[in-house]
Amino acid sequence: MSVTAKSRSTVERANEILTDEALAFVDALHARFADRRDELIAARRVRREEVARTGRLDFLPETAEVRSGDWRVAEAPEALRDRRVEITGPATPAKMAINAMNSGAKVWLADLEDANTPHWFNVVDSQVNLKDAARGTLHYSSPEGKTYALRTDAPTAVVIVRPRGWHMDESNLQFDGRDAIGALVDFGLHFFHNAAHLAKTGQGPFYYLPKTESHLEARLWNDVYTFAEAELGIPHGTVRATVLIETIPAAFEMEEILYELREHASGLNAGRWDYLFSIIKYFRDAGSEFILPDRADVSMTAPFMRAYTELLVRTCHKRGAFAMGGMAAFIPNRRDPEITDAAIAKVRDDKLREATDGFDGSWVAHPDLVPVCMDVFDAVLGDKPNQLDKLREDVSVTGDQLLDVASAPGDVTEAGLRLNLYVAVAYTAVWLSGNGAVAIHNLMEDAATAEISRSQVWQQVHNRVRYSDTGNEATPELVGRLLDEESERLRSEVDASSFDRYYAPARELIRRLTTEDDYVDFLTTPAYEIVA
Repeated sequence: MSVTAKSRSTVERANEILTDEALAFVDALHARFADRRDELIAARRVRREEVARTGRLDFLPETAEVRSGDWRVAEAPEALRDRRVEITGPATPAKMAINAMNSGAKVWLADLEDANTPHWFNVVDSQVNLKDAARGTLHYSSPEGKTYALRTDAPTAVVIVRPRGWHMDESNLQFDGRDAIGALVDFGLHFFHNAAHLAKTGQGPFYYLPKTESHLEARLWNDVYTFAEAELGIPHGTVRATVLIETIPAAFEMEEILYELREHASGLNAGRWDYLFSIIKYFRDAGSEFILPDRADVSMTAPFMRAYTELLVRTCHKRGAFAMGGMAAFIPNRRDPEITDAAIAKVRDDKLREATDGFDGSWVAHPDLVPVCMDVFDAVLGDKPNQLDKLREDVSVTGDQLLDVASAPGDVTEAGLRLNLYVAVAYTAVWLSGNGAVAIHNLMEDAATAEISRSQVWQQVHNRVRYSDTGNEATPELVGRLLDEESERLRSEVDASSFDRYYAPARELIRRLTTEDDYVDFLTTPAYEIVA
């Protein structure tokens, strides 16, 4: 066996997860698929270089027959036919996992990716909690003696696991002398320990696939599933995958992605925040028409975002797949009912837009928002479990519409720059401390928020944007000065030891990622180097 553990885990039950048999399964996945993963990551760079030269993306001519063909994805298993509310959050600590499963949502997206940090403790503890969740035994006792357990008075949420994206490595496991692949570690450990049990109970195994950029990456996942099912004697097609359409190249390959996964596909999700990040990343040097306004001003009603979400619904329902809406990140504040009421009204309007457009369900980040989202979808769905019959044949979206960033209303302001720097440092600092789901200004943020924030700053600096509220030009010097000011503001909000240990290195990382000439594709890659 060539997969070996470089570090011991401090998780009490790590020996249940990191067994010789489980690591041998992860080893088999690497032996068969690691080289293809590497080739596909290299292909991303080639495609992005072409976009830098041409400033264009378009639907693929070589897959036109897939888009015009008559095919549908496999019928959904009973457990996934009603997904009207999905709550997202990390699988560690156990208390948060229990709260998510008990929330009343139909689905819990157990996030091993953007709402988690790949500290080795978190990686292993998440697997322990998911193993217990699959068997209904997940529980937690607080130091104060309070006990948390899965509810028995009503159904708990169906679990869909989101492994890390293809780009992330896992430094605590080595394969042939190199870091293992995070996606194969997360999937492999979960599948090995839980697939047979979940298949027997009809509760899975189900997965969300993040950061996908092409149908060839979806094909790789499909082959991983087929191999894993055969290895463990699980009936072919038992796995169901929902793909996040959260990159701009994937928006041009929605049908092809579903086609590649058609025997394992469940649906597509509108990953709105990472989608904006991807647009900035892909077109960061393509000129002023791709400069987004302040992050807070970019709404889902902007024409290019409407094109993206309506195309997603049409594509999914044409192929018998579920269309899942985006995140409501608001965290209710019981101490400030006025702000909470106003925010909930915005959440309700957002969910009503999704339900009316034909989405089959949507995401929330907090248990208090489950009934808000549920009420909206209940009113639209009635007795139906989903809206697969709403085909949206009225929708026709062109490549130009998907790329019409210039029509988005809003300004680019220095106040927005300040907010981006504050949020990027605040999130990154907490990420470095081991927490990937961070409450900032009544919003539950994950890595996507920091990615948008730092990418907008880089784009503004390297396009010499002039801010509408001050007239100042975006320069490394201006960014550096405001970064120091916002960091001092954060210093006043946290204790000195936390600032020195986490916020100071976060500040320097954000300084590098926003002002240096070379753009770094993912913030979490250099951040992981700090904690690994």
